[in-house]
Amino acid sequence: MQKAIVIGSPGAGKSEFARKLRNVTKIPLYYLDMLWHKTDKTNVSKGEFDIELNKILNLDKWIIDGNYLRTLEIRLKECDTVFLLDYPLGICLAGAKSRIGKKREDMPWLETEFDEEFKQWIENFPEDQLPKIYNLLKENKQKNIVIFRSREEADKYLESI
Repeated sequence: MQKAIVIGSPGAGKSEFARKLRNVTKIPLYYLDMLWHKTDKTNVSKGEFDIELNKILNLDKWIIDGNYLRTLEIRLKECDTVFLLDYPLGICLAGAKSRIGKKREDMPWLETEFDEEFKQWIENFPEDQLPKIYNLLKENKQKNIVIFRSREEADKYLESI
């Protein structure tokens, strides 16, 4: 594994898994949320985001944390390993709620509330995003694809490497 992506619903624990993976493998970790969001809670342009993402993709080794479905196809093309955290909705909602008020290295600001729009995004993820992700994974079945259905499975994997 030289180039890995970590994808899944918001609140699943992608960033936590990615940090643990970085700590075990010593591969540099990049957060898509840090590329997209500015500290004032606005976003960079898609063009700026794509430029920064391409800089990362051109490196020899990386772990990239984040879904960003618009750029998933190019990340799938460039990676050798995919980690999909496909957890139940309740786990993801609880995970997103639990991080409110906690400083995180994967976000440029402190989340102070669990806003309704973000909650709805998580609730819609299994129908809106997950089928598209699975279709893209089928098209890239030559990659090393690891799907976790629980945090325990993810932790066992990390312990095994």
